[in-house]
Amino acid sequence: MKTARTKTPRRPPPKKPSNTSQKDPVGVYCRVRPLIPPDQECCIEVINETTVQLHPPDGCKVNRNGEYKETQYSFKQVFGTLVTQKELFDVVAKPLVEDLIRGKNGLLFTYGVTGSGKTHTMTGSPGEGGLLPRCLDMIFNSIGGFQAKRYVFKMDDKNGMDVQNEVDALLERQKREVQPQVISRTPLSRQKIEPEFADMINIQDHCKVEEVDEDSVYSVFVSYIEIYNNYIYDLLEEVSMDPIKPKWNTPGRNTEFIPPQSKILREDQNHNMYIAGCTEVEVKSTEEAFDVFWKGQKRRRIANTTLNRESSRSHSVFMIKLAQAPLDADGDNVLQEREQITVSQLSLVDLAGSERTNRTKAEGNRLREAGNINQSLMTLRTCIEVLRENQLYGTNKMVPYRDSKLTHLFKNYFDGEGKVRMIVCVNPKADDHEESLQVMRFAEMTQEVEVARPIDKPICGLTPGRRYRNHAFKEELTRRLEERGGQINGVESEEQSVVDVLIQSFPPLPTCELLDVNDDQTLPHIIEVLEKRRRIRQMISDEFNKNVFSFRSMLQDYDGAFTAKENFIHGKMSEKDKIIMSYKAEVERLEKKIKTLEYKIDVLEKTTTIYEDDKRSLQHELENQNQKLHRQLSDKRRLEARIQGMVTENAMKWEKECERRVAAKQLEMQNKLWVKDEKLKQLKAIVTETKGEKPERPTREKDREREPRVPTRSISPSPVPNIPPVHGRHRRSRSAGAERWVDHKPPSTVETETVMQPHVPNGIKVSVASEKALAKCDKYMLTHQQLASDGELETKLIKGDVYRTRGGGQSVHFTDIETLRQESPPGCSSRKRRSSPSNQPPQGETTESEWTDVETRCSVAVEMRAGSNLGPGYQHHALPKRKKP
Repeated sequence: MKTARTKTPRRPPPKKPSNTSQKDPVGVYCRVRPLIPPDQECCIEVINETTVQLHPPDGCKVNRNGEYKETQYSFKQVFGTLVTQKELFDVVAKPLVEDLIRGKNGLLFTYGVTGSGKTHTMTGSPGEGGLLPRCLDMIFNSIGGFQAKRYVFKMDDKNGMDVQNEVDALLERQKREVQPQVISRTPLSRQKIEPEFADMINIQDHCKVEEVDEDSVYSVFVSYIEIYNNYIYDLLEEVSMDPIKPKWNTPGRNTEFIPPQSKILREDQNHNMYIAGCTEVEVKSTEEAFDVFWKGQKRRRIANTTLNRESSRSHSVFMIKLAQAPLDADGDNVLQEREQITVSQLSLVDLAGSERTNRTKAEGNRLREAGNINQSLMTLRTCIEVLRENQLYGTNKMVPYRDSKLTHLFKNYFDGEGKVRMIVCVNPKADDHEESLQVMRFAEMTQEVEVARPIDKPICGLTPGRRYRNHAFKEELTRRLEERGGQINGVESEEQSVVDVLIQSFPPLPTCELLDVNDDQTLPHIIEVLEKRRRIRQMISDEFNKNVFSFRSMLQDYDGAFTAKENFIHGKMSEKDKIIMSYKAEVERLEKKIKTLEYKIDVLEKTTTIYEDDKRSLQHELENQNQKLHRQLSDKRRLEARIQGMVTENAMKWEKECERRVAAKQLEMQNKLWVKDEKLKQLKAIVTETKGEKPERPTREKDREREPRVPTRSISPSPVPNIPPVHGRHRRSRSAGAERWVDHKPPSTVETETVMQPHVPNGIKVSVASEKALAKCDKYMLTHQQLASDGELETKLIKGDVYRTRGGGQSVHFTDIETLRQESPPGCSSRKRRSSPSNQPPQGETTESEWTDVETRCSVAVEMRAGSNLGPGYQHHALPKRKKP
C-alpha cells in the first residue's frame, strides 16, 4: 500500500517581518511558594497582580551605609501563595493548548531555585493535578470524537511522519498485537490505572478548546527525555534485562543501574532540531498519556540534598505532538496528501534548580551535577541576553545555542517557531534571598525578548462540514433500507428493476374463463396474445444476444487495449523501479555519509568545546598576565618618578652643599689672605721703624697713631646698582616713635680707632643677620670693609629699610651707602703702608677676595616657611652663613 509522507513537525521558519506588531514578547509569570513552616522569615511580598517586592532578611545589609535596600520586579502576572493549579493553568497553559490544536507550537518551562516548587507546578500533587495532566486532559476533551485509529499516523526516524490508509493501519495493529507488549505498545485500556497518580488526572473541569476543526482527524504522540550532565537520555526507552544478573535494570531498585545510551541532536532538512532515535508513543486518552509520563518520571534522576529531599538533578522535557490531517471530499477517509498534514508540538520543560554548593554541601557526583546544571542555566541566560541585545540595539551577534543541549534543542522556538512562556517559581524564605535576586533579574530581562508570531496553518480548500453530512447520509440510507425490509445490495436491485421493465412491456393477458362449450373466441384470443408475447420475447432475446455480442467484442477490445496499457505501464514501472533502486542506493550512501559527517561534527564540536575551554582559560591567563604587567609597568613608572625626584633632590642638595662649601672655603682663604696681608704690613712697619725704639706689636692702629695724619671722614652717598626703590607701603607701627636699627658687623671687621665713629641709636649689634633681629627692628646697617686702590682700609656703611613680606617674613631694601676713608697728609706719603708690587696679591686672588662684596653681604631676605626657628614658616633665602675664621 502506498503511504503519504507529511512534512516535518515544524515548518521552515518564515522570514521575520520588520514591524514589531508581528512579534510577541516572552510571557514571564511569577509564582510564590507558601512558607513551610509558616513562622519562617519572609523576604518576598506580592505588591499587586504584576509586581513583587524583595527585601533583604534581618542581619543582611545591602548598602555600604547600612541601610536596607528593597527591590521590585514586574512580570506579566504574579500568582500569590493562595493561587490554585486551575487558575494558573487557565492563564498560562490554556492558550498554548489552544494554539496546539490550531497547528502552532508552544514552549513552557519552569525556572527557579532548588525547592521553589517547579516540579509541583508542572506535575502537581495527589488531588490537585499540575499543568501537565491538565494540558493532556484539555487536548483529549477537545479531540476525543475526532481521533484517528491507531497507526493511521506513523512516526519515522527523521523527524517526519507517514499517514497510512485504513487497511495498512489495520495490518499494523494486528502486527503489534502479536508482539511482546512494551511501554510504547501497551494501551492503558487493558491495564489498571496506578493508584499513585490516579488522583492527579482525576480532573473534573472538562476544559476543552472551542471551534475545533471537525473535518480533520487527530492523533497524539508523547515523548519524555531528560538532559543530565549535558547529555540527552530517553526516559521511555526500554532496557533489556541482564541475563547474568537477573534484575531489572531500573534506577532505585538496582544499585548497579546502567544508564541508557545518550541520544544525539540532529537537524532535519528544514533546519529543525530533533532527537534521533527518541521513543514516541501514540496515546488515545489522558490516563494512557500520563501513565507513559509516570513510568518515565520514575526513571528520572533525583537525589537528596541539603536543600531538597527530592532534588531534580536533570532538566526534563515532556513533548506532546499532535498530528492532524483533513478528511477527503466524501468525509469518510483521511486525505492522502502530505501537504495538508500538520504536526504541532507542545514542550513542557521542568528545569533543574540552580544551587550554590556552599549551601548544598555537594561532593563528588552531586558537585559535578550542580556544576553542569548551573552551566546550562548560565548558557540559557547568555542566549537570552544576546537575543535581547540584538533586538534592542540592532546588532547581529551569534547566539550561542550550541553551548548547551538545552538551548540547542529549543533554538527554533526563540527563532519564531511558536510561543514561549516561563513560570518563575520563588521561595520566600530568607535563606534563598540572594539566589532569588538573580532569578528575578534574569526573568525580568527575559520579558524584553520578542519572538516572531507563528503563521496560521493553510486551509485545505475542501467543503466544510463534510464529516457530518457523510454521517447523516449513512444514517438516512440505513433508515430507508430498514423500512424496505432489509438491506439489499445494489446488484439485486438493478436486476429486479430490469425484470420489472420486461414484464411491463408485455401485453396484458385476457381473461381465461370458459363459460360455454361452444366458446371459440376465448382460446384463440389467448393463443394470439401468447404468440404475440413469444414474438416480443424472441425479439428481446435477439436484441439481448446482439447486445451481448457487441458488448463482448467491446470488452475484448477494451481488454486488448488494457493489456497493452498494462504492459506499457509495467515497462514504465520497471524503469521507475530501477530509478527508485538507484535513488535508494544513493539515499543509503548519503545516509551513511550523513552519519559519518554527524560523527565528525560531534567530534569537531567536542574538539571545539575543548579548544574554546582552552581558549577561555588562556585568555583569562593572558588577561591576568596583562594586568600583572600593567601593574608592574605602573609600579616601574612610579619608582622611576620617585628615583628621578630623589636624584633631582639629591642633586640640588649637593649643589647647594657644594656652593656652601665653596663659599666657606673662599671665605676661609680670604681671611687667611687678609691675615697674611696684615702680617706683611706689620712686618713692613717693624722694618721701617728706628732701631733705638723698643719694638712693639706691629699693629696697624699703633702705626697710625704714631704717624702724623689728619683723619677725615668722607661721607659720599652713592647710588646702589640694582637696589629696588623705596616702597611706599605701610611701615610697621612704632610704639615709642624711635627707629630701631640692626647693626650688622661681621666677625672679620677691623676696628678703625678713628675719632669719628658711627653712632647707631637703639641698635642691636649682631655678627650674623638673623630673622629674629630683623623682626624687631625697622632699619638695617651693614659694616663692609675692603682695601682701597692705594692700599688703605675703606669702610662702607650700607643702610636699608626692613619690610614685612606676604609670607610673614622680612625683606631688606637698601637705600644708602656711606663711605669712610682715612687719608695721610701729603708730606707723609713715604709713611703710607702700601704694599710693594711684589707683595701685592695676584689678580686672580684679588678677584676671589672681592667675593665679599655688598650684594653678597647684604642680600638678605627672610620668608616664612615650614620648619623655621622663628615660628610658623621662616626660612632664610640668603647664602649659607659663613663660618668664623
